[in-house]
Amino acid sequence: MNPAQDTIHWLERAVIGLNLCPFAKAVHVKKQVRVAVSEATDAAGVLEDLAREADELVATPASERDTTLLVVPHCLQDFIEFDDVVARGERLLRKKRLEGVLQLASFHPRFQFADTDVDDITNFTNRSPYPTLHLLREESIDRAVAAFPEAEAIYGANIEALRRLGREGWDALDVGAHP
Repeated sequence: MNPAQDTIHWLERAVIGLNLCPFAKAVHVKKQVRVAVSEATDAAGVLEDLAREADELVATPASERDTTLLVVPHCLQDFIEFDDVVARGERLLRKKRLEGVLQLASFHPRFQFADTDVDDITNFTNRSPYPTLHLLREESIDRAVAAFPEAEAIYGANIEALRRLGREGWDALDVGAHP
């Protein structure tokens, strides 16, 4: 198992390859994406790692590191538990006075939108090989939205792309965790 490699493979094949995030390619090509692997085995440890990664991201110039993916391979396999940690992570960023500076996004191998079946292909827009917390700089989001003024259309385009791809197409990408 190599969570960092599996995550980069997912980033390249699914997120960038399917253009699920039109902003990801530029920062990946410029090597401005940090993939950090948490060794934590519980939620408290993950939140400690998230706090450290947030501090490091803010302290590093955006030209060197624009975003961080914190991969969590050793815990939070339950999506509901993970979702709770995401909410706690957002509170942590507020307590650190990083609201408006950093934003927290999340991906999970069992991600499920409310009111969808577990196997609904639309859930795969947010499925990753491992539970993953994504720290993004607000200023980078603002620049990306300015360059892509119809950013709200991304979600709909992603849903349509995945429906066209189908489950067999997704499986063929081979973007899950590799034991």
